[in-house]
Amino acid sequence: MSVTIQVVDLRKSFKAKGKAKAVEAVRGVSLSVEEGEIFGFLGPNGAGKTTCQRMLTTLLPIDSGTAAIAGFDVRSKPHEVRKRIGYVSQLGGADTPATGRENLYLAGRLYGLKPGDVEKKINELSRLLDLEDLLDRIVRTYSGGQKRRLEIALGIIHEPKILFMDEPSTGLDPQNRANLWTHIRKLKERGMTIFLTTHYLEEADMLADRLAIMDHGQIVAEGTPAALKRQISGDVIQLRFKTKPAGNLFEGLDYVNEVTWQADTAFLYVNDGAAVLPRIFDQLKERSAELDTISLSAPSLDDVFLKKTGRSLRDTGKEER
Repeated sequence: MSVTIQVVDLRKSFKAKGKAKAVEAVRGVSLSVEEGEIFGFLGPNGAGKTTCQRMLTTLLPIDSGTAAIAGFDVRSKPHEVRKRIGYVSQLGGADTPATGRENLYLAGRLYGLKPGDVEKKINELSRLLDLEDLLDRIVRTYSGGQKRRLEIALGIIHEPKILFMDEPSTGLDPQNRANLWTHIRKLKERGMTIFLTTHYLEEADMLADRLAIMDHGQIVAEGTPAALKRQISGDVIQLRFKTKPAGNLFEGLDYVNEVTWQADTAFLYVNDGAAVLPRIFDQLKERSAELDTISLSAPSLDDVFLKKTGRSLRDTGKEER
């Protein structure tokens, strides 16, 4: 496969109100995306994912570093880049008082398609994205999932090589989210390269061929979801205490490989969780530690984020706008 997105040392700063020093939103991001893959950008609020994506789609100027999309430099050839990409923003872009067909027709004509070609493309996309029964309805009557599928159709009506999606399933219920994932996979099957930002762990795990985990403007981990989770061997035992115990409760225990604390919750990394649980209970009883909840699981992407940053991604909120 050939590389279709190449980014080297990308940086972006913003002047903060009331502060003399600029805030670094993106701090030396380097990555490559291969043709035909789904690449996920996973991270919490303020991580810089959306800022990075906006630079790659020519919506924000690049401070320093280089970025090439489909072989064209983003800074020197922005018009060539725009011809080859589609973009579905978090806020969408459909005209809600119009019908789905009117939205798609206008988008196609703005991209320079001939009237007959636009109609053919509308019919093709309506079948691909299950919009056939919705085309002549006013968009404001659509459900969240239906509107999101229309917005994807608007982003790809000109047949881009690369589709950028910012938080594609934000606000959708689990059923509509799973349905949207099915349609995103269909786009990949057609050979489209997809670059998506998300703060949903499950979305990154289920969709991405590879992903980068971002925090404070930098990539802290990159690889396939399976490879990233393999970095954490064994099982994870999560213990939430009513009150955080004094001292190091698990120091010197040979069956605990590593311990990470977040507030009143301890994450224990062990080789065989089921085997060591009785010993952990004995330890808690001996130290008179009051436990609120306990859980045992295989490593997740949240565990990867926790190990890299000391924070749980589940508790950090949504992506910046």
